[in-house]
Amino acid sequence: MKLNYHHLFYFWKVARTGHLTRAAESLHISQSALSGQIRKLEESLGHDLFIREGRRLKLSEAGRMAFSYAEDIFRQGEELTALFDSGSQPNREILRIGAVATLSRNFQEGFLQPLLNREDLELSLQSSHIDDLLRRLSAHRLHLILANQAVHGDEQNPWRSRLIARQPVSIIGPPGMDVEGDFADVLGDRRLIVPGPDNNVRQAFDQLCEYHKLRPNIAAEVDDMALMRLLTRDTGYFAIMPPVVVRDEMKNGTLADYGALPGVFEEFYAISIRRQFQSPALRELLSQTPDSSLTRTPIGLSD
Repeated sequence: MKLNYHHLFYFWKVARTGHLTRAAESLHISQSALSGQIRKLEESLGHDLFIREGRRLKLSEAGRMAFSYAEDIFRQGEELTALFDSGSQPNREILRIGAVATLSRNFQEGFLQPLLNREDLELSLQSSHIDDLLRRLSAHRLHLILANQAVHGDEQNPWRSRLIARQPVSIIGPPGMDVEGDFADVLGDRRLIVPGPDNNVRQAFDQLCEYHKLRPNIAAEVDDMALMRLLTRDTGYFAIMPPVVVRDEMKNGTLADYGALPGVFEEFYAISIRRQFQSPALRELLSQTPDSSLTRTPIGLSD
């Protein structure tokens, strides 16, 4: 199937207005001719792109996907026109970054900090599941993915994972607790909030407990770091998490760090795809040295 970009352009115009008549007027063609062009595009793609709601048109699921691609295609076309009209590149570079939905917001902000005050840059930040983000990356709809797990690419999917931070995981809890001793003493029989069983941090924590023959009292398993932060703050339970997640709570004294767990870390990766031309802003982000400044002395363990 060969895509007809003339039909795609008409679809893009209709999708942006959500109204066939207005789009036809802006394109200076009849409504029936425009409708026929859209129908030909739907036939070539094998999917309906619109759902009619009265006089308005709503994008179907296939339509939303097609519009995302069309938006990139024709926006770049507009930038190309601006480039030749002005003799220079457009003033604002666009950098699209995806992040795994459960990733710490504090970490994301810290990693992106070098770019946040740049007036010549537009950041598009998207959140989803890793599989969905990888599909967007492969389709060149993202420049970079932030994740807490590495992925392995192949010839079909030339993904590259770069370690950008390795942070200790601590026992976090209410302040002012009279806690002394080793890892087991700190945990005691306190109720714990821990990451879900598929999380790398949870797996490392389980291995640590198994090695020392400990049976932690788990109150809740939580994948989302933002929710884990709220529950730890509001329940009085202890939690197993990287301190960066509760940076603000520790700063204002709402929560306290009772020590790093030996051998338990959360690793953060930047996942990109091999490109012939790389965005200058992306090069700046990836040039950052993996963060080793957060390493802390782990809690002592008795054999």
